[in-house]
Amino acid sequence: MADRNSLLKQITEISFTVNDLNLYLDTHPVDQEALTAFKQAMEQRKQLLKNYAENFEPLTMDCVCPDTNNKNDSNTKYPGQKHFTWGDGPLPWEGGNI
Repeated sequence: MADRNSLLKQITEISFTVNDLNLYLDTHPVDQEALTAFKQAMEQRKQLLKNYAENFEPLTMDCVCPDTNNKNDSNTKYPGQKHFTWGDGPLPWEGGNI
């Protein structure tokens, strides 16, 4: 398992790729190579977000799942309990890294 900062860096990098491909596809919507790259980058991003949510806390509302989030109970007020995990983890203004 990657550490929190390493995983956040990977998510940031692939998110940049997704955004860049999105901009390109806005003006080149039938470029098959770009469409394939976009699909692959989106799949990688979804997997990284899922991995992050399972080990720490969800970064997007799409990743909130009380059954699987934050398995290691890091930065939670409710260790060992099923709970709404959106509030787990340090927020940027509380010293969290983004």
